[in-house]
Amino acid sequence: MTLFSRSLLGGTVALAMATAAQAATQLTVYTAVESDDLQKYAERFNQTHPDIQINWVRDSTGVITARLLAEKDNPRADVIWGLAATSLLVLEEEGLLARYAPKGVEALDPKFVDPSAQNGHDPAWVGMDAWVAAICYNTIEGERLGVPMPTTWEDLTRPEYQGQVVMPNPSSSGTGYLDVASWMQLWGEEAAWDYMDRLHDNIARYTHSGSAPCNLAASGEAVVGISFAFRGARLKSQGAPIELVFPEEGMGWDMEAAAIVEGGGNREAAETLLDWAVSREANELYNEGYAVVAYPGVAQPIENYPEDITERMIDADFAWAAVNRERLLEEWQRRYDGKSESR
Repeated sequence: MTLFSRSLLGGTVALAMATAAQAATQLTVYTAVESDDLQKYAERFNQTHPDIQINWVRDSTGVITARLLAEKDNPRADVIWGLAATSLLVLEEEGLLARYAPKGVEALDPKFVDPSAQNGHDPAWVGMDAWVAAICYNTIEGERLGVPMPTTWEDLTRPEYQGQVVMPNPSSSGTGYLDVASWMQLWGEEAAWDYMDRLHDNIARYTHSGSAPCNLAASGEAVVGISFAFRGARLKSQGAPIELVFPEEGMGWDMEAAAIVEGGGNREAAETLLDWAVSREANELYNEGYAVVAYPGVAQPIENYPEDITERMIDADFAWAAVNRERLLEEWQRRYDGKSESR
């Protein structure tokens, strides 16, 4: 083969690859999934569906929810993938979700499927996995500063924790909102606001990310981070000097879920992604970071998680959390937003 012919062949291959890339269906997916997991999910999906290219738009739960509401009359997303179920219930109420029953959805645990599907409708959303509230405690900084490891939510209001606690802002973080909503359901609204008033006295700042408080505890920038369990478990496995605390009163939780956007383009490709999202293969991937997944029999023990994690999760009322979301967030902002970090 001559140098010219090799050059011509190389140019032809490159052109063919570029043409294939251009021919792939572009699917815009809004997500709040942690950034370090997105590439893994996309790569696995593309092994069987190389003709679909996912263009991720990622931000915290509150930001993605607000963006979808703002784009209601001119949808920009095709699929919502990995957003809190409480947010999807709000979006469903606004008519933003297209009903679709993914292939194999009947194999999922029923509590991970839109309850309206029980009335003969196709579901508006399907769950993927559940994340659970937890406290990340830095053992080195705690000992140095004389701040003991908490065992309960109530412990965090004690004087020795003053200025040592970091928590997610519920307006921007799904983790932050599940904390607020779960405290309301655990103790009732009056007692929950009283608790948050006392907790606020000890808060150093409110972050706009649910994983940030645990990251800050792991790096020693905070002693206590109210976060979610899988982030803490992962950091501890990586050698961070933290302990995970699962408060004795019980832990709030929410589920990551997926849905097709009503009025979005590329409906066929969107359905293909939803079909994959409920598959056993996808749930096995979810289980790498979450102890509770939608597909029964898939979940294997997660390092640094208690084996009875599901028994410690409160009986969460997602419908109540969705209906009251705007009201609770307005009151939370009025009381506590002064300690929120700037965006």
